[in-house]
Amino acid sequence: MKFMRLPLAAMVLGLAGCATVPQDAGMAGEASTQTSATSEDAVIADLVARMSLERKVAQLIQPQINSFTAEDMRRYRFGSYLNGGNGGPYGDEFAPASEWLRLADEMWDASTAPLPGDEPVIPTMWGTDAVHGHTNVVRATIFPHNIGLGATGDPDLVRQIGAATATEIEVTGIDWNFSPTVAVARDDRWGRTYESYSEDPEIVAAMGAALVEGLQGRKGADDFLGKGRVIATAKHFFGDGGTEQGVDQGDVNGDIEELKAIHAVPYPAAIDAGVEAVMASFNSINGKKMHGSKAMLTGVLRGEMGFDGLVVGDWNGHGQVAGCTVTDCPQALLAGLDIYMVPDEWKPLLENLVAQVQDGTIPMARLDEAVGRVLKVKLRAGLLGEGALKPSARPNAGEYEKMGFAPHRAVAREAVAKSQVILKNNGVLPLKQGASILVAGEAADSIAQASGGWTLTWQGGRELTNDYFPGATSIWSGIERAARETGGDATLSVDGDFAERPDVAIVVFGEQPYAEFAGDRKNLAFADEEGLALLRQFDEQGIPTVSVFLSGRPMWVNRELNASDAFVASWLPGSEGAGVADILFGKREATGRLSFSWPASCAGEPLNGPDGALFPLSYGRNFDDVSPLGQLDESCAQFDGAAAAEWYTNGRLASGILASAGGVDLPNLRGQAGGIIARGIDKDRQEDAREIAFSPGSTLTLSQEGEGSGGYRIIYALASRPTGPVKLMSGDAEIDITQQLIHADEKGWREMVISQDCASGLGDSLAIRSEGALILRVSSIVRQELPEGTSCSF
Repeated sequence: MKFMRLPLAAMVLGLAGCATVPQDAGMAGEASTQTSATSEDAVIADLVARMSLERKVAQLIQPQINSFTAEDMRRYRFGSYLNGGNGGPYGDEFAPASEWLRLADEMWDASTAPLPGDEPVIPTMWGTDAVHGHTNVVRATIFPHNIGLGATGDPDLVRQIGAATATEIEVTGIDWNFSPTVAVARDDRWGRTYESYSEDPEIVAAMGAALVEGLQGRKGADDFLGKGRVIATAKHFFGDGGTEQGVDQGDVNGDIEELKAIHAVPYPAAIDAGVEAVMASFNSINGKKMHGSKAMLTGVLRGEMGFDGLVVGDWNGHGQVAGCTVTDCPQALLAGLDIYMVPDEWKPLLENLVAQVQDGTIPMARLDEAVGRVLKVKLRAGLLGEGALKPSARPNAGEYEKMGFAPHRAVAREAVAKSQVILKNNGVLPLKQGASILVAGEAADSIAQASGGWTLTWQGGRELTNDYFPGATSIWSGIERAARETGGDATLSVDGDFAERPDVAIVVFGEQPYAEFAGDRKNLAFADEEGLALLRQFDEQGIPTVSVFLSGRPMWVNRELNASDAFVASWLPGSEGAGVADILFGKREATGRLSFSWPASCAGEPLNGPDGALFPLSYGRNFDDVSPLGQLDESCAQFDGAAAAEWYTNGRLASGILASAGGVDLPNLRGQAGGIIARGIDKDRQEDAREIAFSPGSTLTLSQEGEGSGGYRIIYALASRPTGPVKLMSGDAEIDITQQLIHADEKGWREMVISQDCASGLGDSLAIRSEGALILRVSSIVRQELPEGTSCSF
């Protein structure tokens, strides 16, 4: 995919024994035969006919880089592999681009080692989630998430973003991007709303097709899947944005034609644009999980829409099909899945599939069909044949200066500016020349918060300081530079204090980063009061205010709107904060328009659509629109009562909760320190739990900033029996839980309740100390007020 495309006859030369074999007398007869085969199907049929059963099945297996080695690749010859959102080469998720390329070469070499006899060598391919730039890699350009791109209304700009992303992907030797997401989000409580361009399927279709063309090139063009292009994936087929109550991986119910009229609309556009892969969705349609739905994957996607590329599963999604497990699911292949994304348990799945073909559960014809689809995409992408180059030998590979390339950052800055939507303006925008500006809020100088999830780590997060983003510009930095350029000055004061009274205050605040189900919400009420307190503080001081609201969805922010003189929906702009300043200072026209309706009520209703929306689809102000917004209702039942404080749930530590061992932080309860090793594991969903390995004498501590109250509820399981005393400590309480853990061994997931009944004097920290080796799994830690007399339980 990184070189001149060759005629099909030439492309298959050398596939009998190794990746690149000179044409000689021994190959002449085969080459002559191949020359007469002028179609893709003939080339693919010849390759499939010469493959062993195990090699065929391996083409359908996609493990993650942290669960297999180059030797495994050489032995099994996986058709593809991926890096998870928290995965990096050689176990380092913050590895430089050179290490990503080194691993790509290593896996390519292993997959193209010679095979005996006539069996063809089939190179592997690497897939990644570059959903808003190649953002798994340090120094990459971070573009706005899709929700912001939808607000630009500019498919040509999205096409440029796709091309820039493809180039940066090629720098690291990766072949395949799991993007674009073409979900039509219809309930903004869904944690993936920011991955959707719009609630309007036509907008999603236009933007999704544009990104496909940017990534792959225009269908039929000379550079299609050539230099500067990578394989694209339309996802998640289909209905992922229409689940009941916005629950990720949940149920979508209704008349199938009505559902297709909304959620299937973007796929024909992506197919017409030439998309080579489609990813199956986690959700179900009328009770049938998509990974096991032949009616959808075969009947609709292939039969009705004419898709002829490959269908890849999502992270262990096949394991959710009725009657399936992660390691045993012929149903998915029979339904139309072509590649199983099986990050960790790839070996037993491979062995079971081989056995199921041998015993007739899976017809050989269906296996050959799936393998053929995988090979066809590789053939189109130039990964097969004499001209196929190892990753480091391809154009753009190793040109590390193109990571965060200045032209790419310029495109990103334009996208940021065009995505800003002004919801309110009493005349304070654009900011006046020469103004003295105070910038407040913890998010102002946080590139991580401005970038959201899928940024260096799967969930993103404030634990990623600006040092992780060399070359990037925070919103504060962009404002400071713009202020100087206009003859004014800007001061950063996170807490809003100042020595000299400013002319105007800009408050940057919003949602903490999240991805997928960790971002699911029960309502759309924005409850974090940091920004609100700052706005009210400035209002009382008579200082005009501008709100810059960072979020992955529209939210109920009536209180903040009332307290602001201007309010800008900034979405998740990414690495080019200067684009925000371009709008605040009037360097560009304010053209951003809502691609989602804005909720009118605290409960978040209407969920999507014009009826009762505070701001409808396509709303947004120009600078000359200074009409008053009027006072908005600030009452909100969602804020009444004290809810449980979730310290750890859905794979995330709550804001203000710190994990540490031996005095060293473990950001988001991951990593290694003080004799503790914590890693993400799957309980119900991708990495929604932690496995914590204690070495003898080690202590894990969770602590809360500020004051809390109540007892603790912990959902846990034992991966190994305690080999020494285990104590739980909080405040003045110390409890020996050794016998309780021994009793819990091999009993699956259990609930532990720690109340004043057995632990008087509970404090704002929770520590577990093990005198012997121990492996403990945890999926949830909640602190809450418990009824008086609540007994402890384990």
